[in-house]
Amino acid sequence: MPDLDPLVPDVPALRSRLDTVGYLADDALVTALLLAVRMRQPILLEGEPGVGKTEAARALAAVLDTPLIRLQCYEGLSSAEALYEWNYPRQLLAIRLAESRGEPLRDADLFTEDYLLPRPLLAAICHPGPRPAVLLVDEVDRADDEFEAFLLELLADAAVTVPELGTRTAVVPPVAVLTSNRTRDLHDALKRRCLYHWIDYPDTARVAAIIRRRVPESAEWLAERVARGVARLRAREELTKPPGIAEAIDWAGALHTLGFSVLDADAAGLTLGAVLKYAEDLEAVRRAGLAELFDTEARSDARPA
Repeated sequence: MPDLDPLVPDVPALRSRLDTVGYLADDALVTALLLAVRMRQPILLEGEPGVGKTEAARALAAVLDTPLIRLQCYEGLSSAEALYEWNYPRQLLAIRLAESRGEPLRDADLFTEDYLLPRPLLAAICHPGPRPAVLLVDEVDRADDEFEAFLLELLADAAVTVPELGTRTAVVPPVAVLTSNRTRDLHDALKRRCLYHWIDYPDTARVAAIIRRRVPESAEWLAERVARGVARLRAREELTKPPGIAEAIDWAGALHTLGFSVLDADAAGLTLGAVLKYAEDLEAVRRAGLAELFDTEARSDARPA
């Protein structure tokens, strides 16, 4: 097992390293990630869409200077689809070549490492190191109960069986990060296996700091105004999909691209599709009046430069 202590010796060091790769996190989240790395225990990150769960895994992989292996979950995902597949075109070519030469070909000749195509879970288990890969199991709440049970077993043993080749056990077990938007409750067995952290929406000051980091060419006033506008949108209970950090970043980027000198109702009216992604939400906000989103000092003469 490689010693990761020099990379992440404590919470301040990990927070600083996350900061250098563009991910701003509070001490609670940094502590949870540190424990996942040091204890070699899976961590479940839950929170509303857009609060930075996936980006936390990306940033952790960047800090550890190791591959990020992502499995995007969806309804009906099977263990086979997440583990491996066989290179059928190459197997078919081998069969035809053997037939043309008059050579016998056994099943064992076709189901070898040469024809195996690892999918994310097997790739994470077989990662040679020296540092563990970061395995991101994204939106695990979208998968079904059977896959959740299979995942629990795989994470517990850091091993998986390929029927034709036998059991593969991780030499360097991955750092597993599971994310959930809480569209359904996960089983207690999975939660007990994992460390847990709930990522809430950050306050406006942190959102503004994140925008400045991700859209460095945007003005400071724009980042602050967008952060406050997104917070006011999120406070509206009638919205189907309240905007998260990703939408705030997109909104700031759109406003900067169009060269707006202020953020007011006119500017918002042209760029609201960057922050709201449902027609019903757009209609509700426009019906209520866009001026409510912004500070009273905002001028009404915003135009693209």
